[in-house]
Amino acid sequence: MHPFLSRHLVYPLQERLLKRPTFPYLAALERSQWLSREELERLQMRKLAALLSLANAHCPWHARRLAEAGLGAITPNSELTRADLERIPTMDKADAQLHGEQMRWTGVPGGAFAYNTGGSSGQPLRFYYGRLRQAADAASRIRARRWWGVNVGQREVYLWGSPVELNKTDRIKTIRDHLLNQVVLNAFDMSQANMDTYLVVLERYDPVCLYGYASSVALLAAHAKERQRIPHLRSLKVVCTTGEPLYPHQRDIISEVFSVPVANEFGSRDSGFIGHETPAGQMLAMSESIFIEVLNPQGHPVGPNEIGEAVITGLCSDAQPFIRYHTGDTLSLSHEVCREGRGLHVIDQVVGRSTDFVVKSDGTVMHALSVIYILRAIEGVAEFKIVQHQLDLIEIQIVPNPRWQETNKLAIVQAFKRRLGDSIAVDIHLVDKIPPEASGKHRYVVSHVTLPVVTFVGHSQQQNTDAR
Repeated sequence: MHPFLSRHLVYPLQERLLKRPTFPYLAALERSQWLSREELERLQMRKLAALLSLANAHCPWHARRLAEAGLGAITPNSELTRADLERIPTMDKADAQLHGEQMRWTGVPGGAFAYNTGGSSGQPLRFYYGRLRQAADAASRIRARRWWGVNVGQREVYLWGSPVELNKTDRIKTIRDHLLNQVVLNAFDMSQANMDTYLVVLERYDPVCLYGYASSVALLAAHAKERQRIPHLRSLKVVCTTGEPLYPHQRDIISEVFSVPVANEFGSRDSGFIGHETPAGQMLAMSESIFIEVLNPQGHPVGPNEIGEAVITGLCSDAQPFIRYHTGDTLSLSHEVCREGRGLHVIDQVVGRSTDFVVKSDGTVMHALSVIYILRAIEGVAEFKIVQHQLDLIEIQIVPNPRWQETNKLAIVQAFKRRLGDSIAVDIHLVDKIPPEASGKHRYVVSHVTLPVVTFVGHSQQQNTDAR
């Protein structure tokens, strides 16, 4: 499909049919990014008032908490300050797990849709999102791509692994990808043979943008360098990475192999799209859609460039409001302004969490999310940790919630065997608590198996010790 037709006809038609206001929201974002910081923060407060007003009216769990905070009479026209927001108690994944139905706005325009988080935090979550949240994420990502000269309808390759994307292989999905000029490659099955094929696909398709999990794109780049099979990509402008922290050695090898800059993005399924790098080397927050607080363990704001936990209020999370939500990710905000003149807030650094790879008995390298997705779908799992001790032995620690059933054990074992092979032994242990590592970090997928790609310094040269 010609990019012009994809951009101006196919994609807008799809969004209108799905009742998503993506392109009107995009037009607003293109204007609002040039507001001053003060004007942008006033816009945030107006959106916050609207969010709290609908939460009071439609979401009983939030309404009780807002009333207790003295904010039960908020209207969309209320003038709020940051101090008003800080009066509201924070919430976490456990709250959303156990009280999600009382957080929902069942009559949200366009409908509410169930979704699962990826679970890399160790706490899988089922929640609801609406058309506005979908549109905000999509429009924010389109705007961020435009910073790099990539527009809707231009050729993109996704090194991706969500079962939602990979299982929809029917004719309609195939046609849609073709019309939107998108190709999806499976990040859950990074065998050497598949990576050889991926390099061929990249060269033949010649995308303008390559998008994928940071570790998976780095693994593909390391494989290309090992095989001395560097793809010739004439049109490629940027590689966009997502899903986990992008480490310097990963950025270096990706940029070296693909000969373009690497732009990292930050977000999650429950919190939404939070930030994206610019060509000027800064990560900008999606300030019109997300309000970011950075708090210390005592719940107090930290100063500029100080690291704390990201607590997010999703200003477009109308179907199930996420208000002062503990993400479990750590970051710091900068006192800087955007070097290109935007009013958007600047994220100094994202510490985040890293995921590991798991390895099948035949040597196939698989992204950790391929096994995380198994546990995230089990309602009775509150927290988990997966440890691959050797090729044929996986240990799973599970903190059960009140919905746990003993039949879940068999379902988990069967699912892991389907994913990793029948020879794998799966030991499941129910525990009261999963402690952090000695470093203080929480690692939810840990592999002690040496990866077969010896040049990938992010994993194999560390010999998969617990160095991170």
